[in-house]
Amino acid sequence: MTSTASRPDVEPGVRAPEPPALLPPWHTPARAALQEQARWFAMDEVLPVAAELDPQKGEIPRRLLDRMGELGWFGITIPAADGGLGLGVFEYCMVSEELARAWMSVASILARAQGMGTAVADPGRRRELLQRSAAGSWIGAVALSEPDAGSDLANVQTRAVLDGDELVVTGRKRWCGNALAADFIQVLVRVADPQPGESRSRGLRNLLLVKERGAFPPGLTGHPIDKVGYHGFLTWDLTFDGVRIPAEDLIVQTAEDDSGAGFREAQAFLNTARVHTAARAVGLARAAVEDSVRYLQEREQFGHPIGDFQALRFTLAEMAADVEQSRAFYRQVAHLLDEGLPCEREAAMVKLQATEMAVRVTNQAMQLHGGNGYTTERQVERHWRDARLTTIFEGTSEIQKRIISNAMLPRSPLS
Repeated sequence: MTSTASRPDVEPGVRAPEPPALLPPWHTPARAALQEQARWFAMDEVLPVAAELDPQKGEIPRRLLDRMGELGWFGITIPAADGGLGLGVFEYCMVSEELARAWMSVASILARAQGMGTAVADPGRRRELLQRSAAGSWIGAVALSEPDAGSDLANVQTRAVLDGDELVVTGRKRWCGNALAADFIQVLVRVADPQPGESRSRGLRNLLLVKERGAFPPGLTGHPIDKVGYHGFLTWDLTFDGVRIPAEDLIVQTAEDDSGAGFREAQAFLNTARVHTAARAVGLARAAVEDSVRYLQEREQFGHPIGDFQALRFTLAEMAADVEQSRAFYRQVAHLLDEGLPCEREAAMVKLQATEMAVRVTNQAMQLHGGNGYTTERQVERHWRDARLTTIFEGTSEIQKRIISNAMLPRSPLS
């Protein structure tokens, strides 16, 4: 049976675009059911909210988050024994594509759970936090970047100094999405300076700052960053001025001499985040293609629907082929992650390829829509604005090229 889950507000006589099918070798009945569930939720519940709130720079309503918690999507990758769905990165990305097709911010909020902020030392507390994460009642924020440490995370200067049984944090963080609304903030800090000859990443650790939703703890202030797109939740510039965090709230307890753990934890997080970003980029580009399929049938010029003109048909064909290529790629890399295989290079490749594709395809969709695309009356401008960000966050396209080329080509002694 053909799904019609991608046909919001289809005019009479207009053929609805076909949503992508889950084909072998990736198809299983359980995955197909999950994809269909996510597709209907995205189109019936998320898309109308996005159309209303994104132009207002509004935040995702709590009711949508609660519904996602009921569906178990905040715990897709959390083991079933801990209250999650016990699935993999593949399913996580598949659901995220469907949600991003409606509103990228809703696909993004999934990443603020999935067991993030739960890797504490005490096993009982860890399990409690995992259960809360899976239920959507432990949704966080990540504070990695700083004004002078974005692509260069080893340059993090926010410092944590031990004072009794607490760590006192001082410094500034930037690009911290969802910080105010979060239940916790995972903060990358410097606890020690590297010794001569050591990597600059030595001395970095991740701390768990537990907080109340809608409030900052004493010593933490911030202001929202006014973004071009990516609305749905606020992105913050934060100042830590003596924020106190219990010393036991280190993320991932490791050997005492493993003082570079924070940097490696951030890098491991980014590998999955980059594949997730590729899936979100595919969802945005797919939205642009599907909106264009409808528009090319609805818009008439010179006595014909503009979809009759070969130049526009061929542009649409190229857009659709690009989206399919990126979808196949992200599914392959997600599978590699689920198999536990090292794939830093492949994660960088798919992030680079899919996000640059999304910028190109959404831009082409704007052109197909003509002047109507350059208005807020059509949602294609939102896809275009959000796609542009995907080439920047989770590591810019230039950083992905650096990772890929470093894995392929040794440097000469002259470099």
